[in-house]
Amino acid sequence: MFNSVMIETIDCPQAKQLVEEANAQLIDVRTPEEHAKGTIPGSINIPVQVIHQAHDQIDRERPVIVYCRSGQRSAMAKTVLENFGFDGVHNLGSVNKYLTC
Repeated sequence: MFNSVMIETIDCPQAKQLVEEANAQLIDVRTPEEHAKGTIPGSINIPVQVIHQAHDQIDRERPVIVYCRSGQRSAMAKTVLENFGFDGVHNLGSVNKYLTC
């Protein structure tokens, strides 16, 4: 049986405020192919499958905003980063949420 899980995300204005005022890092956790088709300017691409190996590319002193296509992979990435001791990790959810607000 499939259970729907509510994924907690931040809203777009809050994400944009974090980027502008706190120099938050935007991490696109989609595949390189998805990233190449369109992404948030200034973001870096670290696919969720390798984020546990690449977490040292992320500044622990700045807020982190992760996103993907629907929010599920970014929720997983948020958990991985928090397990590595990151504070201030936020799940934006869908890339389109940021691009359309």
